[in-house]
Amino acid sequence: MPTFNDSVFMPSAFILIGIPGLESVQCWIGIPFSAMYLIGVIGNSLILVIIKHENSLHIPMYIFLAMLAGTDIALNTCILPKMVGIFWFHLPEISFDACLLQMWLIHSFQAIESGILLAMALDRYVAICIPLRHATIFSQQFLTHIGLGVTLRAAILIIPSLGLIKCCLKHYRTTVVSHSYCEHMAIVKLAIEDIRVNKIYGLFVAFAILGFDIIFITLSYVQIFTTVFQLPQKEARFKAFNTCIAHICVFLQFYLLAFFSFFTHRFGSHIPPYVHILLSNLYLLVPPFLNPIVYGVKTKQIRDHVLKVFFFKKVT
Repeated sequence: MPTFNDSVFMPSAFILIGIPGLESVQCWIGIPFSAMYLIGVIGNSLILVIIKHENSLHIPMYIFLAMLAGTDIALNTCILPKMVGIFWFHLPEISFDACLLQMWLIHSFQAIESGILLAMALDRYVAICIPLRHATIFSQQFLTHIGLGVTLRAAILIIPSLGLIKCCLKHYRTTVVSHSYCEHMAIVKLAIEDIRVNKIYGLFVAFAILGFDIIFITLSYVQIFTTVFQLPQKEARFKAFNTCIAHICVFLQFYLLAFFSFFTHRFGSHIPPYVHILLSNLYLLVPPFLNPIVYGVKTKQIRDHVLKVFFFKKVT
């Protein structure tokens, strides 16, 4: 039975300590984190501006890329300002409700990003495997439905996690959170009450979103590779495969970091706490930082328009 004598009842605020074990060097860790944030915001903003103003890019592949860029900016902005406040300005306190809001936003944007990656994989599948039906299937209305669908799926599935914390967990061992942002399990583990329901629902959401998406992305690319390798001409195979390279790179780095962070946090009890927290931070910061670089390097249309922005006279 839990004991509540030394517990904190319904705390008004939490204290985020940052990266446990590395407090003395957090000010230095904040420098590369801030650099990744700034580069990510600039790169993703540039992609949004280019896609918005270039009519030739108003096609599903680039509309999904714009959705991904917007989600990346929002995701990074949910975490980095508070993290910098902890690392540089010694402002670790966050109110209980603000903590739940940050938790909901971070996990929702993660789920939205996963849904967009699934939509991008399906777009490549239809474009390569059944190209004659691509324009019919990926209509403007269907794109709108996809955007609303991945957003609502994320928001609706994450909300019960917050409700379980708000309504069921009243007593906490401490208000000190060994993390640099309000992560679901980091908060739940502070509670004295039985948290099995919270853990089970957290696992359900993770597998319902990430598990579902990764299965269908993998199936899409199995079909894509089967179709590409059956093309008679080598040049056609290369061209078809080249349209998928950027998405494959983004897909791999997003899900590999996601699963490393997820499993080490839940099952890596022998791993030092600072490794857990660093992996969690990198999982949130690296994809928004790398995505515009990957698409800028690997996608000719984006690369050409970026060059036009910075070297207009030379390109024209």
